[in-house]
Amino acid sequence: MTSTKEHVYFLYKYHRIQSICTQLTKVTQSCDHDAIPMSFIPKREISEAVSNEENLNQLPPSYMYSMIFKDIVLEIDDDDDDDDDDAKSINTLVIYWRQQKIPGIQINLLQSTCHQKSPVWWYSKSMFLHSILNRALRLLDMETMIKLGFFIRRLHIQLEQLHQEQSTNFQQVFTVYRGQELSQQDFQNLCDSKGGLLSFNNFLSTSKRPFAYVVSICKYLLY
Repeated sequence: MTSTKEHVYFLYKYHRIQSICTQLTKVTQSCDHDAIPMSFIPKREISEAVSNEENLNQLPPSYMYSMIFKDIVLEIDDDDDDDDDDAKSINTLVIYWRQQKIPGIQINLLQSTCHQKSPVWWYSKSMFLHSILNRALRLLDMETMIKLGFFIRRLHIQLEQLHQEQSTNFQQVFTVYRGQELSQQDFQNLCDSKGGLLSFNNFLSTSKRPFAYVVSICKYLLY
């Protein structure tokens, strides 16, 4: 029979491991949050690109690739009533997710209840879909982005609909906040691009509540 001392020691170890897992989850989410690709385009380059199409090749490649992909994905027409196409797209994703070693319980949850919740709900939920999509957009992983194309389209469409529905309630421009960690180089690029274009190759989560910080310089990426 296990002694009381051994039992207490086991509980201590269990709670310690549970605490470590919780902290690792938070660190992973923080890294995912901050590892968002950004393109900084000075005002001069924008003016030159507008005046002469030959200057388009001077724009950041990641910006051009993301714009091309966006145009292609959003031009595809989805038939919301076509359950066969939806099932085929989801089944393709399920096979891919299993290859990526995603926990089966999460895959089964999404597969069985996909149409019961909105795309925004799924994207906002703390699970693998958010991380996989962000990683694919960050790395311009075309294979994953194409497989998630139908979800990206529907998420984009729902955000547009929400904007149209809510725009009548906000007659004045309001400020939203987002904490974003930057490397020293990115921070300098941001300062140098004042009046230019800042492009995020991602769906951004923001809040109307001010954060303790808005932009901070990364302590680790010193390049």
